[in-house]
Formats: sequence, C-alpha cells, structure tokens
Amino acid sequence: MKILVCGGAGYIGSNMTALLAAEGHTPVVFDNLSKGHRVAVQDAEIIIGDLADYDLLVETLKARQIEAVMHFAAWIEVGESVAEPLKYYRNNFSNTQNLLSAMEATGVGKFVFSSTAAVYGMPRTVPIVEETPKAPINPYGHSKWAVEQMCHYLSQTGRLNYAALRYFNACGAGSDGARGEDHRPESHLIPLIIQAALGRRPDVKVFGTDYETPDGTCIRDYIHIDDLCRAHLLALNKLDDCDEQVYNLGNGQGYSVREVIETVKRVSGKDFKVVEADRRPGDPGILTSDATKARRELGWVPEKPELETMVATAWKWHCDHPDGYPDRGREPEKKTRRR
Repeated sequence: MKILVCGGAGYIGSNMTALLAAEGHTPVVFDNLSKGHRVAVQDAEIIIGDLADYDLLVETLKARQIEAVMHFAAWIEVGESVAEPLKYYRNNFSNTQNLLSAMEATGVGKFVFSSTAAVYGMPRTVPIVEETPKAPINPYGHSKWAVEQMCHYLSQTGRLNYAALRYFNACGAGSDGARGEDHRPESHLIPLIIQAALGRRPDVKVFGTDYETPDGTCIRDYIHIDDLCRAHLLALNKLDDCDEQVYNLGNGQGYSVREVIETVKRVSGKDFKVVEADRRPGDPGILTSDATKARRELGWVPEKPELETMVATAWKWHCDHPDGYPDRGREPEKKTRRR
C-alpha cells in the first residue's frame, strides 16, 4: 500500500517508515520537522508540512494516491500539556480532525492512530485492560482520548476503518540500533539514564522511593520499538476486515526505576550519580499492561521483551550518536494555509 506516515521523522514514525519500506509498502512521510529529524528518514519521500494545512493534505493524499494513513504527529510532554493545554488540543486534536477531514474528502478510509496509556489516567487496578475506565488526568491524555472518540463515531458512518494503539513506554533503538530516541528536551527514562552514563548529564533523579513496590520506586511497562512497529503493521493489515480496533501495546511485565538504572549500568559498564527526589504529583506506583487482546486478535507477540535487550539497542545508538541526530539546525514549522 501507499501509506502517509504523519510524524514520520520522529522516533516511532521513522522506525515505522523503515519497517513499512522493508515490508514492500510505499511510505510517504509528512512532517513539519519541529520535533522530527530529516536524517532519520532514509527509506521514503518526505513532505515538509503541517497537519493544520488542509489544502496540502488533500493535495498530498491525491497526488501520492495514498491508501492508508498512520499518525505519529502528536505533542507528547505531559508537563507541557498542563502548562499549555491549548497547544496540545490544537495539535493533537484539532489537527487530527483536519487530517481526518482531508481523508474523508479524498476517500482514504484506513487510519492507524498512535494513542497512549495516558487515556487511563490513574487506574485503580493493574494490569490495565482495554475496558479499564478512561479517566485521563492531563491535557495530553485527554487530547488522545478525544481523538479516539472522534474515530469511533466516524467509523460508525462507514467512512473510516481505524486502529487505536495505546502504548505504554516505547524504548530501545530500532532497525538493529539504527534509529533511536532524540527528543529535545529529553524526558524519557532510559535515554536520560544513558545520557548520565555517557557523562552528558550530571546525575539521574529518582522521583519517589517510598512506593508500595519491591524496591520503593515506580514500576512501568516497557516495549521495544521494533515490537511496537510490528503491532502497527499487523493492525494495518487487519483494517480491510475490521472497522474499529483498540489495543494495548506493552510487555505486561513491569520494571522499576532502580531496575532500569542497574540495567543501564550493567550494559554500559559505567557508574554515575543517582539522586533521590520527592514524588512527582500524579505518578502512580505501578502501570503495566494486559496486551492479551493484541496477542489474540493480531497474533502479536513481543520478540524483544527483555529489558537488557531494550537498553542494549538504545545504548548502541546513543554511543553512535552522542549528540543525537546531526541536524540541530532543524527546519522551522511551515506556515500553513487554513480553510
């Protein structure tokens, strides 16, 4: 298929683009490069554009004869979403509505949406299943849940077949360590710890050591980027037969902050300073997934579930790219034409 990958120059999008190309599809990347990296896209055409630009979206969908769309173009920082909620609703919700409108206008009816475990908020029980009540506690999670609801109602009209994939913690470097995480600023745990191991930051902060967990630190569910992308491919292949798919994507096994720190130390052979700090508001002690539904309906099984494998691929990428991708002069967001 010819597939438009929105946000395809970012961490997950670039790995997905590479997998699509390897599987014989024709991916076309659509990215404003405000967060993504042009050099991460080596297997596809890239169109520099913004999802607010309805006319460019329609033009692209028509000219490239796009048959399906994948969406990885959301803002993802929880703290920033609390400080700037309108920014998050504009990009994550309004721009996705704009994209779906362009798809509807051009007859493109297949959509794979990158959602998040943040739609569950602070669940009372774990592991989390898809039926767990949706109670997001920040604009980031709420904007993703609003998109899921929009897709649900649009699918009821018969004009959209979609999959919403709720991630837990994507990590590692894909394509044998070729494509890694380079967020600016970085907020994800494994890259932050690796940066400390490389001497790129003075320490690693552990927020909370008195949780009701075996070592007192938070436990989270991690999933290797390659496993994550394979699940998207399986969901894409099922869109012909299913108008609505919703899946959790995680390993189902949690690792504590201390376990992640010790794994990075073991893989890297480096020691570094660890600083204990107070809990952050809104951080639950344990968040793990139940991905039984994805395993049953998609035949998806994580092939790299071991924390050491995830960390080792990330370590390799960061050692090869100590300053991140070599495109710090990233192009600014394009001004957009609006309807």
